[in-house]
Amino acid sequence: MDIPTDAPTGRAMALDPLVNRVLAPNPSPFTYTGTQTYLVGTTALAVIDPGPDDPEHIAALIGAIAGRKVVAILCTHTHRDHSPAAAPLKALTGAPIIGCAPLSLADAGPRADAAFDTGYAPDRVLADGESVTGPDWTLTAVATPGHTSNHLCFALTESGALFSGDHVMGWSTTVVAPPDGDMASYMRSLEVLMARAQDRIYFPAHGEPIERPHRFVRGLIGHRKQREGQILRLLKADVGAVPAMVERMYVGLDPRLNGAAGRSVLAHLIDLRDRGLVIEEGDSWKMAA
Repeated sequence: MDIPTDAPTGRAMALDPLVNRVLAPNPSPFTYTGTQTYLVGTTALAVIDPGPDDPEHIAALIGAIAGRKVVAILCTHTHRDHSPAAAPLKALTGAPIIGCAPLSLADAGPRADAAFDTGYAPDRVLADGESVTGPDWTLTAVATPGHTSNHLCFALTESGALFSGDHVMGWSTTVVAPPDGDMASYMRSLEVLMARAQDRIYFPAHGEPIERPHRFVRGLIGHRKQREGQILRLLKADVGAVPAMVERMYVGLDPRLNGAAGRSVLAHLIDLRDRGLVIEEGDSWKMAA
């Protein structure tokens, strides 16, 4: 996996009259060039996904805020590359932390950077359809569980933009890692986005803006269905162990991503089990009778 080394961290980049992006210096095989924090508004701001608790990144955010009032600090979910900077940013700006519900699980998952933020403490949790407003912007929560059970996207009414967090990324498919990640929920959440005709562009937490979002999401749905078909064919061929499935399904994958791929395969298997199509036998799986 080639990760660009010249990504412009630490400075605000205008993407839209109401949207600026500040890239955190936390590139990795799971964050791509890093976590993208978004500043929404002109005279008074919302900060979306403040990112990791990194002094350099927080200083860059304060510089980009440039003395303006921060109305809200919003988090799409509570993985450690997204929400830990919320608390220090609140201390510096006085802004409330608003958005997803707190969620912290002991999960020895495949990536340390995506462990849950145990210190996340929101002042207000947004339910699906609830909004936060500023002088020239309205951000409405769109519940999109799947990557995590508490994941929210945020729709910017004034420009037709959707801040898609990790639910839809501009560089890779999303890891859906049990026990909290849920493939059935993830697929339903993709369908929720497909039904939103008002969204003209997505600003993801990782990767470039997605300018034809509905076509992109349709491709994600098709990709997941293809993965499901691969799994069923492997089970019919008596390949029932997850590592063996990963080896056959993800040819040429960076070995550092094998664990994450295995978690997504497991999420598919759990969904298939819940639909009565497969059964689990110890560390292996097979087709249901």
